[in-house]
Amino acid sequence: MALRGRAVPSVDRLRVLLMLFHTMARIMAEQEVENLSGLSNNPEKDIFVVRENGTTCLMAEFAAKFIVPYDVWASNYVDLITEQADIALTRGAEVKGRCGQNESELQVLWVDRAYELKMIFVKESHNTSKGPEATWRLSKVQFVYDSSEKTHFKDAVSAGKHTANSHRLSALVTPAGKSYECQAQQTISLASSDPQKTVTMILSAVHIQPFDIISDFVFSEEHKCPVDEREQLEETLPLVLGLILGLIIVVTLAIYHIHHKMTANQVQIPRDRSEYKHMG
Repeated sequence: MALRGRAVPSVDRLRVLLMLFHTMARIMAEQEVENLSGLSNNPEKDIFVVRENGTTCLMAEFAAKFIVPYDVWASNYVDLITEQADIALTRGAEVKGRCGQNESELQVLWVDRAYELKMIFVKESHNTSKGPEATWRLSKVQFVYDSSEKTHFKDAVSAGKHTANSHRLSALVTPAGKSYECQAQQTISLASSDPQKTVTMILSAVHIQPFDIISDFVFSEEHKCPVDEREQLEETLPLVLGLILGLIIVVTLAIYHIHHKMTANQVQIPRDRSEYKHMG
C-alpha cells in the first residue's frame, strides 16, 4: 500500500510537468518573430514582423543609425577628447516582440548583443469636438550599447554597458487602424547613463504598424508624415501650375482664333456714301 501511495504523487507530478510543457509549447507556437530584412531592396532598411496566433500583429520597416559620443584620452593622457561612434542597425539582427491591445513592443539586438534597441508603442483614445478619437504613437525608445565593443568604439574611457532613454516621447502619432510612413529622416534624442552624453537616433524610410493589422504581412492604409506630404506637394505643385498655365494658353488661343474667324466673315459697311456707287 505504501508503495502504491508513493506512486500516485509521482504520476501527478508527471501530469503537472506534461501540462506545463504543453502550455509553454503552445505559448511559443502562438508567438512568432521574423526578420525579413533580406526581402528589402534597400540594404540599410530592416523588416521585422511579430505574429501571434498565426496572425501578424506588428510590422516594422525602417533604417536606423545611432550617433554615440564617448570619451577617450588625449595624447597627453591628462585631457579627455570626445569622439563619436556611428552605429547602424545591421541585417541579421535578433528580434523579439510582443503585441497587446493598447501596448506593443519591438526589441532588436545585433553584433552579438552588444547593441539593443527597444521601441514601445501605445494606443490611446482622446475626446475631440468630433467625438472619441483613437491614435497610436511611439512612446519610448531605449538603446543599450557596449562601448567596449571594438568595431565602433576605439579605447573608450568608460568602456562598458550604457543605457540611453527617451524622455516624454510622443513620436510617429498615427490614427488608429492606419500605418505610419515617412521616408524623410527623423531624429530622437536619448539621454545616456554615460554622464553628460546624449545619443542621437536617426530613423529613415519608416513604415510601421503596431496595432490593428487586418491582412497578414500587409500594412493598412498609410498615414504620411508632414515632411513627406510637404515634399510631395513641392514636387507636384510645379506640374499643376504648368498644366494650369498650358490650359490658359490653349483657351486664349482658341478664343483668339474664333474671334478672328468671326471678324473675317463679317461684311464691311462703307462709311463714305460715294462707295455705294460701286456696290450692287
